[in-house]
Amino acid sequence: MTTDTMTLLEARTRYFEDNKFGVDGGYSDKWVRILLFGKLPVLIPNTPARVRAVRYHDLHHLVTGYLTDMHGEAQISAWELASNCKRERAAWVLNTGGLAYGLITAPGDMFRAWVRGRHSQNLYGRPFDAELLGQQVGATRQQLALDRPAPARVVDALTFAAMSLVSLTPFLVVLGLLGWLIASLVG
Repeated sequence: MTTDTMTLLEARTRYFEDNKFGVDGGYSDKWVRILLFGKLPVLIPNTPARVRAVRYHDLHHLVTGYLTDMHGEAQISAWELASNCKRERAAWVLNTGGLAYGLITAPGDMFRAWVRGRHSQNLYGRPFDAELLGQQVGATRQQLALDRPAPARVVDALTFAAMSLVSLTPFLVVLGLLGWLIASLVG
């Protein structure tokens, strides 16, 4: 059975196994450990809002093909932001951080993922139920317009630039504060 003919539920089960996420994907864990830059472990609380967003996010990995390493997470962050996280505030926050990481490490890949997202849809806002999980991966990919080319347009570049500024602002503020602190200590 190819991934395209698997249901989202079947493919998600394999995805959990392949990535060693546990039987429930870690949804019941109190904390989630991520490695920043592949080395720095950071724990974040696994809030109900995060779990609600991650249920869709995991399915998005299946239909987009983006990996679960830091690069893939940054790509899917750009794609989810561009395709609209709707009312999932946790997705907006987490994806903004993911995009910032990707802008530092692979800006071209982030732009391509952004353009892909602007020309497709995602699963946020849909009922998360047996009907959704029973859909085939390939059919879902087609339904979301992920099976079509996505040529970049000027509006894609403008919206990417705006969101890039939003996602990088917290890091620029921290760098500015560190610079001010160092200048204060030295001067």
